[in-house]
Amino acid sequence: MVVFPVILAVLGGTLASCLFAILPGLHVYNVMGLAAMFLYGAQDAGMAIGGELVVAFMVGLVCGWSMLNTIPSVLLGAPDESAIFTVLPGQKYLMGGRGYEGVMIIGVGGLAGIGLLLFVVAPLAPKFLPVAHDVLMPHMHWILWVIITFILMTEWPKGGNFGEAGWGKFFDAWKGLGAGLLTFFLSGWLGFILLYRSPVSVDVAFQNIMPAFVGLFAVPWCLLNLVSGVQVPEQRIGKSLGITGDVILRSAAAGGLGGGFAAFFPVVTGGVGGLLAGHATAQRDERVFMMSQGVSKMVYYTGALVLFFAPGLNLTRGGGAWIIGGLYEPSGWSDYFLALGCIAISGAVSFLLLSPLTRFTLWLMGRVDYRTISGAALLIILLMVYLVTGWVGIFIMVVGAGIGLIPVLFGSRRLNALGILLLPIACNMSGCGSAVAAWLGLV
Repeated sequence: MVVFPVILAVLGGTLASCLFAILPGLHVYNVMGLAAMFLYGAQDAGMAIGGELVVAFMVGLVCGWSMLNTIPSVLLGAPDESAIFTVLPGQKYLMGGRGYEGVMIIGVGGLAGIGLLLFVVAPLAPKFLPVAHDVLMPHMHWILWVIITFILMTEWPKGGNFGEAGWGKFFDAWKGLGAGLLTFFLSGWLGFILLYRSPVSVDVAFQNIMPAFVGLFAVPWCLLNLVSGVQVPEQRIGKSLGITGDVILRSAAAGGLGGGFAAFFPVVTGGVGGLLAGHATAQRDERVFMMSQGVSKMVYYTGALVLFFAPGLNLTRGGGAWIIGGLYEPSGWSDYFLALGCIAISGAVSFLLLSPLTRFTLWLMGRVDYRTISGAALLIILLMVYLVTGWVGIFIMVVGAGIGLIPVLFGSRRLNALGILLLPIACNMSGCGSAVAAWLGLV
């Protein structure tokens, strides 16, 4: 293995993530899917691209995106006045003119996540996690059902302050909960359709779920930004983040727990892991909450690659590992150290890029309305879906967007849209997936 080309490849992936990460709603797995299609085409054309270079580029892409995607999540997600008391701390920082500070706090969490992976998880993973996997594997199905139950239970009735006494207040209180349940089961139904009767061409079967995910999560976000009438206040660049060692340790513990859980268990995403960790650790400090989300996101996305390359484990979790696995098969400690080295380089470079890119985004927002930026991102997303899956994918995306707008309009959690994965996979792991699919008329 030649070191210099590998370093260039990981830097190339990290720099590419700078472009894709700052666009709202554009997910790294969609970009990896396009890259995989290009690599498959190159292989068919007889072009030989070294497996180490593919690994380095993909790891740089995932790690860089995990760090830099914080920028649009904070700066391009301004809430309107109706949601000002329910928004996350990152949006509160933005509406208080402290968006830069919010981005950097989450970024420090991402850097802490890199340290957690390299100095805690990496030395222990090859020795202990294979044993843990063998012990827990027979119990994965009921653990997943417990997680689903917890997600639905924590969508607690809100409201109850409007309407006439009796049924009026009852329906007001249960409006959000009903929307959450409807979102979960409709997205689960869509997941069954895509799993058993997918209209997507077999040539792009590895991107089967992509149009639905874009519709469920990315499109509603862009549309919400486009119709929002809120004005983002002038932002100021703070000189201090007010972070102490105690804040970093508590954030690393909470975020590492959530992200690690999500990376290790099948189908569980970073959002679910963050929800579970937040309830388990009960962190109320806004700085701890934001930083822990940065830790959780980095540990989830990048940690899944650590588990994939860990000798004796080679656990395929998350879309990134699946895409890389279709291009390259890990072969021992050398590939493990290659992945860890790429994570270290990409994590350091992407953190150094976080501040200038945040300043650039703030400068751009001062000259171009963020609704225009969201509109451009929506067009790019539509083009990407069309290029990968054609008009069939556009149709699936529109259906997903209809479901994804339900929690936006009725004030429930968007996390419920993960029913697209959780429900069919939980049924399949429990042995009743085919029966449910037959009941739905899919087989």
